[in-house]
Amino acid sequence: MTHSLPVARTARRTGARPVSRMLAIVILPLLAAACQNFGDLEVDPTVRPSDSPIIAQNVRSGRLARVGEAQHPKILATYGGEYSNPKLERMVAGIVGKLVTVSDNPSQVYQITILNSPNVNAFALPGGYLYITRGLLALANDSAELAAVIAHEMAHVTANHGVLRQQKEAEVELASRVVSDVLADKDAGRRALVRGKLRLAQFSRNQELQADAIGIAAIGEAGFDPYAAAGFQKAMANYTAYRNASGEGNASLDFLATHPSTPQRIELAVGHARKFGSQGQGERGRETYLDGVEGMLFGDSAQEGYVRGQVYSHAGLGITFTFPDGFDIDNRTEAVLGARGDDNAAIRFDGVDVPRNQPLTDYIASGWVEGLHPETIRPVQVNGLTGATARATADTWDFDITVLRAGEAVYRILTAMPNGSRELDAVAQGVRSSFRILTAAERAALKPLTLRTVKAGEADTADSLGARMRGVTQPLQSFRVLNGLEPGEPVIAGRRYKIVDD
Repeated sequence: MTHSLPVARTARRTGARPVSRMLAIVILPLLAAACQNFGDLEVDPTVRPSDSPIIAQNVRSGRLARVGEAQHPKILATYGGEYSNPKLERMVAGIVGKLVTVSDNPSQVYQITILNSPNVNAFALPGGYLYITRGLLALANDSAELAAVIAHEMAHVTANHGVLRQQKEAEVELASRVVSDVLADKDAGRRALVRGKLRLAQFSRNQELQADAIGIAAIGEAGFDPYAAAGFQKAMANYTAYRNASGEGNASLDFLATHPSTPQRIELAVGHARKFGSQGQGERGRETYLDGVEGMLFGDSAQEGYVRGQVYSHAGLGITFTFPDGFDIDNRTEAVLGARGDDNAAIRFDGVDVPRNQPLTDYIASGWVEGLHPETIRPVQVNGLTGATARATADTWDFDITVLRAGEAVYRILTAMPNGSRELDAVAQGVRSSFRILTAAERAALKPLTLRTVKAGEADTADSLGARMRGVTQPLQSFRVLNGLEPGEPVIAGRRYKIVDD
């Protein structure tokens, strides 16, 4: 759900990383789902393509290669850059190498990039650019499952789906424009646009099913267990159910945003796998895979700051604050967002450049807030920090605007609630009063989470291994989802399992 928000013209999380222009919504879906057009994303000039691609370098030519090359920096900017982990890269490269040998287009060159993002996603761009997030690597449980994902994305490349989709999008846009311009009946124009979008969505689903078929055939021919594709789709469905129940994650950046694991799709995947024989055939590569992901960063990175429970802390910036109970927290590239479902309240935190000599009361009045009530602007002191607050109203929403200066940086806390809410003052004051500078000891104690593997003992259960999880909500459910365990499925003595450790 979106909420109107006062517009900021050049917002960024100061000192942390660049962010996109702050749009007039609190909950901002990013345009970064698989197989979508990334042409309108802003680019950070400091982000550039990888100097060390895993597969092939500098051997592409032609229009498709230029399309992928142009979009590559935008992907890095959206997904936190490239995750450098030589051991993990070698493991992934080995899987890609096996798939390339059975490709229908052996002349196609691939560059695969591991993205430094906890979101679970994989996608491809024209020209052979493949992307996998470390979040997806954490969720997969063996080499065959990862091979299924990679083969699916390679299929999009070999089938030129990216180019075909761009062509269809252009055709729909042109057709809708013509109808709107020519017909006096604007409702007819809007209906034509909706029909076009539905046709495009159906076309995209057909592309996904085609990529499934090609990808499953590829992993089977490469010697992997072809049933791993259906297995990973089931794992993704369980992950989605867990995420929806816990309120975690950014769905717009996740694999299932454009790769829904429906029962029909899983059934079709099993049907494709049966062409290679019964289950139990083919390589799974579990031990090799677990060796590869051992010690991998899990969850938020230091550049993003850490969310632990309701508390957000950033060691590099040296700041921390607390979201009220009941708010689900989403640590995004452009901002930290909080949302409460029962009343649609929302909180947004980000940073902005403000000249040192400009009073923060003047900054609030400088034109970036729509619907501002100028008479409400006032200076404040919060835990020794100077700041200013104000109120604004836009559409059906009331806003509390708080800006605070910490050293050379200025931070904004924007709290939104439906018009007339009696809680706005209390919620905004609670978040504002929790904002403070971290002590040196607190900054030193902030550490990232890592993925570890443990061998189950004879007495171990999912409960006992889940209890060893650190820094996650619902440890038992997280353990089951992370290891692909169905509800009630027991752990097996002597088998390795993934846990999250600090």
